[in-house]
Formats: sequence, C-alpha cells, structure tokens
Amino acid sequence: MTQDAQPTPSAENPTPYRYTAALADSIETTWQDRWEAEGTFHSDNPVGSLAGPEASKEKFFLLDMFPYPSGKGLHVGHPLGYIATDVVARFTRMTGKNVLYTMGYDAFGLPAEQYAVQTGQHPRISTEANIANMRRQLRRLGLSHDSRRSVQTIDVDYVRWTQWIFLQVFGSWFDPTAPRRDGRGLGAARPVAELEAKLAAGEVAVPSGRPWAELDARERAAVIDSFRLAYVSDAPVNWCPGLGTVLANEEVTAEGRSERGNYPVFKRNLRQWMMRITAYADRLADDLDTVDWPEKVRSMQRNWIGRSEGAEVTFAVDGAAAAGSAVTDLTVYTTRPDTLFGATFMVVAPEHPLLGALEATAASGLTVPAAWPAGTREAWKDGHATPADAVAAYRAYAASATEAERTDEGRTKTGVFTGLFGLNPVNGKRVPIFVADYVLMGYGTGAIMAVPAHDERDWAFARKYDLDVVQTIGPAEDPRSVDLSAGAFTGDGVAVDSANAEISLDGLSKDEAKAAMTAWLESQGTGRGAVTYRLRDWLFSRQRYWGEPFPVVWDEEGGVHALPESMLPVELPEVTDYSPRSYDPDDAASSPEPPLGKAEDWVKVELDLGDGPKVYRRETNTMPQWAGSCWYEMRYVDPTDDQQLIDPANEAYWMGPRPEAGNTSGGTDLYVGGVEHAVLHLLYSRFWHKVLFDLGFVSSSEPYHRLFNQGYVQAWAYKDARGQYVPAEEVQGDEATGFTWQGQEVTREYGKMGKSLKNIVTPDDMYEAYGADTFRVYEMSMGPLDQDRPWDTRAVAGSQRFLQRLWRNVVDEATGRTTVVDEPADLETRRLVARTTVGVREDYEGLRMNTAVAKLIVLNNHLTSLAQVPREAVEALVLMTAPVAPHICEELWQRLGHSQSLAREPFPQVEDESLLVAESVTCVVQVKGKVRDRLEVDPGIDPSELEKLALAAPGVLRALDGRGVRKVIVRAPGLVSIVPE
Repeated sequence: MTQDAQPTPSAENPTPYRYTAALADSIETTWQDRWEAEGTFHSDNPVGSLAGPEASKEKFFLLDMFPYPSGKGLHVGHPLGYIATDVVARFTRMTGKNVLYTMGYDAFGLPAEQYAVQTGQHPRISTEANIANMRRQLRRLGLSHDSRRSVQTIDVDYVRWTQWIFLQVFGSWFDPTAPRRDGRGLGAARPVAELEAKLAAGEVAVPSGRPWAELDARERAAVIDSFRLAYVSDAPVNWCPGLGTVLANEEVTAEGRSERGNYPVFKRNLRQWMMRITAYADRLADDLDTVDWPEKVRSMQRNWIGRSEGAEVTFAVDGAAAAGSAVTDLTVYTTRPDTLFGATFMVVAPEHPLLGALEATAASGLTVPAAWPAGTREAWKDGHATPADAVAAYRAYAASATEAERTDEGRTKTGVFTGLFGLNPVNGKRVPIFVADYVLMGYGTGAIMAVPAHDERDWAFARKYDLDVVQTIGPAEDPRSVDLSAGAFTGDGVAVDSANAEISLDGLSKDEAKAAMTAWLESQGTGRGAVTYRLRDWLFSRQRYWGEPFPVVWDEEGGVHALPESMLPVELPEVTDYSPRSYDPDDAASSPEPPLGKAEDWVKVELDLGDGPKVYRRETNTMPQWAGSCWYEMRYVDPTDDQQLIDPANEAYWMGPRPEAGNTSGGTDLYVGGVEHAVLHLLYSRFWHKVLFDLGFVSSSEPYHRLFNQGYVQAWAYKDARGQYVPAEEVQGDEATGFTWQGQEVTREYGKMGKSLKNIVTPDDMYEAYGADTFRVYEMSMGPLDQDRPWDTRAVAGSQRFLQRLWRNVVDEATGRTTVVDEPADLETRRLVARTTVGVREDYEGLRMNTAVAKLIVLNNHLTSLAQVPREAVEALVLMTAPVAPHICEELWQRLGHSQSLAREPFPQVEDESLLVAESVTCVVQVKGKVRDRLEVDPGIDPSELEKLALAAPGVLRALDGRGVRKVIVRAPGLVSIVPE
C-alpha cells in the first residue's frame, strides 16, 4: 500500500486506515509478493550457480525438521517451530550474517500409498497436491525461505542422489583399524576395494577360514557382500500385515503396534536389505559429546544404542548332533559372568536355528530329540508327548504375540523344555534348554543363560517349572543369610559357592569376580569379554510402491550388482495397482510381496554391467521413508549441482567445523524440531552422515551441531454427556459459568489438537480473522518455546491490539499519513529504548521470543502514551519487532521514508551505554531484620555514603529510638542492615 492513493474518511468508514484483518491481508500479501519478486531472502554460496557476495559474510545455517505433506494441511500447532526459526532467521540477517533458511518436504510415505491403494490414484498426485497446499499455507505465514533451495524427496534429481548415497554405503565396509578423519580414534568406513586387498593379503580373515586364493569369483563376491555396510539378510523382522510392509524396530511402539496406523506387528523371517548401523554404535554414542543437544535427547540416543559390557559364554549342546541340529553350541551374552556357577537352565528364542527351520512342524524339520530324556520333569513338558510336539505348539503360540507382549515385564513367562541340555563350562553340569517367547532372536544371540537365584524373572520361571535355584552371591557381611525361597537376591555382595579346581571367585566383589571369570573363560576357549548393544542393524526395505527404488540388480545366480552412476536415477514404473501382493492384513502368517513385483517389464531388464549384455532382475522392495530425510540439509546447500552430491567449498562454508566457535564436529548451526524424532530420524541421519564423512564427501562429522526441541500447542476439547467430542468452536461459556454446546453442558479437557478431538484451528482461520502477523505474535508470546502451551483463540485479540497500537504510533488511521516527529526523544524514552534493545537482542539470541514480545509491548505502550512519537524511538521499535511481525513492520518502515526492505537493516544497537545505567535504585534499609525505610540512591553510590544516608533515614531513627548501633552491614546499592545495641 502506498501513500499516493489515499482513501478519504466517510461516515461509514471514519478510519479507513485502521489496522484490521482486511488491511493486514492487503499488507501481508503485497509484501510476500515483493519479497519473492526481489529475492529478498536469497542466500549466497561461495561457488556454483547460487554464488554471490553474501558468501563473504559469516554464515548461519538454520534448519527446520521438514514436514510430511499431509492431506489435512496445517493446524495452528504445526507452525510453532517454523515461526520461531523465521524469527531467528530474520534477526540473524539483521546482525549481518548470510542465513541459509529454506523448507523442503518429506514426500514419500505410507499415507499417500494407503490412499492410492484405496482410490487407485497415483500417490504422486495426492502428494504434490498436499505439498502445494502446505506451501500456500507457509507462504501466507510470511516465512523468509530461500525458495530456490526448496526440495521434495520425490523429485527425480533428489531420488538420484539418495540412490547415489545408498551406493556409497553399499560400496563400503567398516574397517575397525582405519583411523578416523577427525582424529577421535579408530574405526571408519572404507571402500570395499580396500577390503578385497586386505582379504587377499590375509590382513582380514575370510569368515569360513578358507584362504582367499582358493575362492572362486562367486565365493569372493559373497564374502565381500557379508562385510558391506548395506547388505541383504534373512532375519527376523517386524511384519505389519495391516500396512503390508515390514518396519524398523524404531517404527514399532512399545505396545507392539505400528507407529503409523496403530496396526499389530509380528515377527517373521524375511529377506531384507539392512544397514550396518551397529558398526557405528560407539561413535554414535561417543560423538554426542561433540554436539550441543538437549541432554534429554542425548540420553534417549544413548539408551537406544544401549552399550553394555560383559562376556560371551559358549555352552556345548548335549544331544544336538544326535537330534540332527546344525547348531551344536550355544553362545550367550551375559553382563554377569560372575554368576555362571548359578546358571541352572537356558532359554532360546522360538526362532532359534537350534530348533530347526521356523516353518518346521512336529512332523518334520524340528531338530529336537524324538522322546523326552529320562528324568524329564512333568512341569517341563507342558502336557505334550514328545519334545517335537511341545516345541511346535509353543512356536505357533509365540507367533501370535507381538514383540511388546513377549517382552512385557508384567506378563507371566511361559516355555517348554526342548529335550536338549547345555553343558555349563564352569562345572560341566547339564543345564536344561527351554524355548520361551520372552527371548527374542533379534536381540543378542537369541539365547540366554538363567540364574534364578539372582534374577526375579528367572526365579519366577524356575519356581513355575520346578528348576534348581543355586546361590552365587550374598551380602558381604553375611553371605549365607539369603532366603531364596522368598525371591531372588538381586543386590550386590560377594561371590559364594563359585569355585572349581582351577578358579575360585569366593569372597570376590562383583567387579573382581567378573574380571576373573572372563579371564578364565578366555583361557579355556569357552568365552571372551564382549561389548553388546541394544541397537540393531537398520531394516532398510519396504514392501511398498511409493519409495525410492534400490539402484541394484540381481543376476540369475542370486548375486547382487550395483548399478553404475550413469544409470541413476532408477525411477518407479507406472502401475495401476498399488497394493502389496498376496497377503491377508489380518493374518500374521501371511507374507509380503512388493507391488513392484507385478511390473514385470520393469523388473526384468537387460544390461551391460561390464561383462556383456545379461538379463537381470531389479530389486522389488523400495527404500524406507527415512532414506530421503537423512540428508536433505546437504541438498539445501547445493540444490542445483547435478555433478556431485555437494560441492566441497559450499559444504565447508555452510557445514564445516568451526573450532573457534566451539564447534569441532560441524553441521548446521541450529536445528529445530520435535523431540519425537530423538531416535529415528536423528540416529539414521547421523549414521549416513558419518559414512559420507569417512569417505571424504563431507567435512563435518555430525550433521546437526545445535538442536532445539520446541514444545507443542495443545487445545481445549469438549465432551458431551455421552463422552463424545463436540466442535470446540461452537462451545460457549467460561470457567466460572461452565461450558455448553447447543444448550447442553459439556466437560472440558486438554488434548493434542487434532481432527478426532474436533478442536482443530487452522492457520487459514487465523489469517482471515486477524492476519498472519497477529498469529505470529500470539504463537511467540504464548510461553517459552521449549514448553507445551494451550491454544486460546480468544487470547489472540491481545496480540492484535499490540500491532494496532504499533500501527497508530506511526500512522493516522483516518488519513494514512505518518505522524512521527523528528525531534529528539526525551531521556526516559531513550533509556527505555536502550534497555529494550539490549533485552530483545538477548532474548532473540536465546530463543526467548515470549519475553522479547513482552519487552516490545512495554516500549510500544510507552510510545503510545506520548503526545508525539519520536522517529528515533519508533524506528528502533519497528526494527526490533520485524522478526516477529515482519509484514506490518515492512509497511511501517516504508511509511517512515525508507525505500528498501528492512530485512537486512542492522538490528538496533545502543551507542550511548550511559543510557543503560539506571538513574536510581531503591535501597532497602532494615533494622533487626525488619524493613524500616527505603532510599532512592545512585546505582554507583559509595558504601560509606550509603551507610550515612541509611543511619539518617527517618524510619531508622524512629526504630532506633535513641539506641546506639552495634553493627551496620552494607550491600550497596540495594541493602543496608542495621543491628542496634
């Protein structure tokens, strides 16, 4: 809006320039168009097509966790973090830095494919429509994104580089002897060509023990494949029939259901692509010390990685060979090798290969004894005539349980005897081997030793199945005082009854006994010290259509081949049926067959990969949604480079380490997002980034240096007498009078804003009713950014009144003319401007937007009280308010006579520091601990002078009433304490 065409006041509209929602809409859309046309928020790279002079400045890389484009669009809770980062971006530009700030979209995902299965519509159509809607909503919010850098993971160019990264992981192995590029020890990803050289030289052993020279080409390829960081495995996976795909452990809730859709999840053995993230377990844990993250998130990652120290112990399996099992030894991992003398039974997972193929039945395939061994206790048989019957029945029972149910601490533990015995290596005793579903094949070795005397769960199992309980620990003061009939002894103490002819642990403390037993096991060749992790390798396959195809093919002999870079990207074929093949969503025993398997013309392909044209088959699984979200920050840096993932000069500028700033690991300067991504996304991203770091493609060892988790916006929800939610916007009343909906009483509760609770408020609602700036101010003023906060639409009006007062401090509402004066501000105003400038700057730097807004309101109200508003004060206020309410401030800045956008105007500074010195402070004067007077004194008053003034104060003289003074304590300038005689 310009001042040239001025509407005139009328009886119908006496204040045509009043700041209303309609005027805000006009101002905001005008400035959004101008920002886009002028490239106001473009940031420059040092080199390449986005190079420019801004790259000579200090950089600041600001990143949001990019959203999934839901068909429901945004509600007012979603933009909370986006508004906050925009405030930071705008403020940081005003401090003279080159700010990289943009937004992309995590566009592959199950919701779009579920919709495609239901409707037959290609998932790209609904996904791109959702993205367009979200772009519109975010643009209307006034976010200062560099739109040139925006990406979406379904872009063909983006898919190409996601596939390229997969090939780098596939083409690498983890060399534990390789020095890290950051100098923090050994162990790094190296190209498999180096592995082949080490295998040939004998520096790395062939797993089978055969000499490398004796292997043929196919055997060598298989050995190398077994070392790769991306590999194929037949392993227990999380099969979710309801989604028609398998899920990573992190995508399964504690209740054993899918995070997406809340469907039941079951364990199945399937051939899947895996990422060897476990090779990086120590680095992922240790390098958390190099980043500036909330301690809560670091703890969550460390707990998920779950590093523990103990020993691996090998039990020979008595009778396994006679039963036909290929497994004749059981290796267990224990954190308490000092309790081995108390191991009285063992447990294997239902899926354990000791028992034979998972699909085996009592009739065939099970590798257990044909009959119960002599002396088998009745409690061990569970009513079955043979071990085969018992094991087959138990396996069928276990298959119906989710992982969460199997590991529930409160659930009664069940099992059956396999008919097999393990031989305890410390005393040679035969230990019965049970199968029980609380042991999982995917964790540890799939087998455990049980010490019921010192573990509550083992003790309960032993009591139920009539198993021996043998004490090996007792209190140091009286080791024999333990009553094991009442329960397990789980405290620390000293070892008892733990000796054989070669070793005695008796009397040793826990740590001494663990060390001694581990050393003895190693000397006997029956065990070794070991470190294990809760972290499992990353399941990297999905039986879905809507995902990145794998850039590999399979030959007729089952060998896998990486496609050359010249063949990237591998694009999805066009299909008409998006549903997975041949599965029953209600049947845990069903098997997933990916939809891509139906596209035979695409699956079967003739290629020349260097040894002549051959027919290959493409991989029909697709990558998980997490693939594209693991590296998007790098594409933001170099979105137009089609020759390399990221130019080294641009990467080093935006993401390289900055030791002078305390950032030794590099990465983005600030990453803002929800704590719900503490494990999944952040762990996966760090793993991919570290592989790329090891291979020399990036200079930063961590992708995100500083992390900030914003809180959530909650909203009141209302239930009627039936317990049904009613539309929140239709509810009337307040806390004092109660709440009603359509005349009936309703109850109020807090809930996460969502469609099911009928309490959604959309940004579009706010734009229409108040304008984007008012919405922004309200969200930033609701409370500390890292805390949850309640939404109250009625309170938004307070933020609108603040902006209306700001508008009136510059603009006459009737004429539209600027009303400020150029006379100097009075001293009080100048002092308040100075204090506000310092405070708001500190608040923006500390992400305390709510307190910054509060300070701005105080200054604004002060200017409102003046007869005439001085330019120097209101221009400072406009500049300080601009990060929070950019549109109105741009308009006011122009009306104040400035032709250029204020986006890169310097943030106000205090030139005269004397303005920050308070004119006076209140000194409290106490006599015998009671306040008797108050003095207004100079902040720099001399303590001796302050003492004289205090002793002469009227209130003090009355309190002393002629008595002398024994002691005076002066804490200048705020306190004087007098002790009378």
